[in-house]
Amino acid sequence: MMFPERFSNLPEYAFPRLRSLLDAHAPGGEVLHMTIGEPRHAMPPFVGDVLAENLAGFAKYPNNNGTDALLDAIAGWLKRRFGVTVDPVTDIMALNGTREGLMNACIALCPETKTGKQPVVLTPNPFYQVYAVAATTIGAEPVFVPATRETGFLPDYAGLPTEVLDRTAIAYICSPSNPQGAIASRDYLRDLISLAEKHDFKVFSDECYSEIYRDDVPVSALQVAREMGADPERVVIFHSLSKRSNLPGLRSGFVASGPENMLRIRRLRSYSGAPLPGPIQAVSARVWADEEHVIASRKLYVEKFDMADEVFSGIQGAQAPQAGFFLWLPVNDGEEAAMKLWTETGVRVLPGAYLSREVNGENPGKHYIRVALVAPKEETQRGLIQLRDCLYG
Repeated sequence: MMFPERFSNLPEYAFPRLRSLLDAHAPGGEVLHMTIGEPRHAMPPFVGDVLAENLAGFAKYPNNNGTDALLDAIAGWLKRRFGVTVDPVTDIMALNGTREGLMNACIALCPETKTGKQPVVLTPNPFYQVYAVAATTIGAEPVFVPATRETGFLPDYAGLPTEVLDRTAIAYICSPSNPQGAIASRDYLRDLISLAEKHDFKVFSDECYSEIYRDDVPVSALQVAREMGADPERVVIFHSLSKRSNLPGLRSGFVASGPENMLRIRRLRSYSGAPLPGPIQAVSARVWADEEHVIASRKLYVEKFDMADEVFSGIQGAQAPQAGFFLWLPVNDGEEAAMKLWTETGVRVLPGAYLSREVNGENPGKHYIRVALVAPKEETQRGLIQLRDCLYG
């Protein structure tokens, strides 16, 4: 029996890989999961009522692109949050989770060749793993660009050879970045969009963590592109209710771009996508229209950021991030640190190498662990103190 080879070199996904590393060993204390970025703050209080009011929608096929109410709510949020005016009919599509959009937009928009050669898809390293799989799916060459402390934990795409940039069709960027929590400034995004205009590629901006921040408010790549007067098809942005609104199980997000990009994305979705069920779209519309729960949740994250700064005071490189909800902590070896922490304390974290790819013998995540600050404050504090005492004591 024949099987495709295109995915044969994919590494095992991070969490099965973590289970293989740790599960054969007994925990050294009360188990505390600080691995997955699954928000545990309270979801908006009205979700259940809105869902119940719209239960009859499960008896109907859902709108593929998003109901008018949902698209209008998203457009309203983009206007309030980023000052960007979009046409809800032509410029937005609802997503069944942003991973779907990050994958399918690459399939819909990446050309078969660029300058007569195999196209390149740029991705930061470390990165959300769907970026690389999307590139592999459409036969592009993924190029992994280090996002390290030396580059502000954002990729230096401008430093790539001209030959690579001329073949680039898509560049993924995540801001605030996962896992490091770095925010791409206006200047960074302006330079990236200018680079994209010069070498004619699209910027895919994953902005799922944009509503979790401390002092500096993240900007959107779409916002900066509009300010620059860039080609409206140059930037594609992705947002989600998972992190913003503590609704990871809702699987609700959106993609927004210029009308030609969106036409192609919607056309592919009509054949291969799974639209959001109608009741979920009704809930999503209400959630995008509400900011009170977002402000309350952000306040809790800031309190946990401050707690982390206090716990790790004096430990070089162990400060809480600008945004997002992960700590990206330096260690000698991520796998060894995760094993030591598990077997001695029961605290479970993710080795940074599981989020990165080795390039020229270097894995930029090897000397880090990722720690999710999603649990309640008391639980988070206990885990951070145990982690500090175990790994840095």
